[in-house]
Amino acid sequence: MRVYLVIMDETDEAGVALRFAARRASRTGGQLHLLALVPRQPFVAFGGIQATIEEEARARAEALVTTAAGSLLSEGGPMPVISVQTGNGEQVIRDYLVAHPEVSALVLGAATSGGPGPLIAHFTAISGQLPCPLYVIPGAITDAELDRLS
Repeated sequence: MRVYLVIMDETDEAGVALRFAARRASRTGGQLHLLALVPRQPFVAFGGIQATIEEEARARAEALVTTAAGSLLSEGGPMPVISVQTGNGEQVIRDYLVAHPEVSALVLGAATSGGPGPLIAHFTAISGQLPCPLYVIPGAITDAELDRLS
């Protein structure tokens, strides 16, 4: 079974990557893994404030992936595997790929303008070292083009 790992955040490009991966999974009898990243907060002298900031960021990330999973289920897709992890995004994703050798592709969405984001820059630079293919989905792709390609 093909497993597509999508990195979820609040950006439009994450939505495009999710749509592509959901279509591929549906057409290939595969599965989705949704990973939301919660960056570590810089040290704050008052630990209670830092803990509150981190908890709010985690709650937002959990709500984001839960909403995405709900949308997939409402469209008749299978329930994706959901994970919310805290830490450096690049390292969390690399660790996730090692812990989940069943992942067949890492799917990232590219912004419609500007340079590549930090995840795309990092993973395209090391794509030859990844245990699976890297799919970078253009943010400007139309739904019709995306459906045709997926």
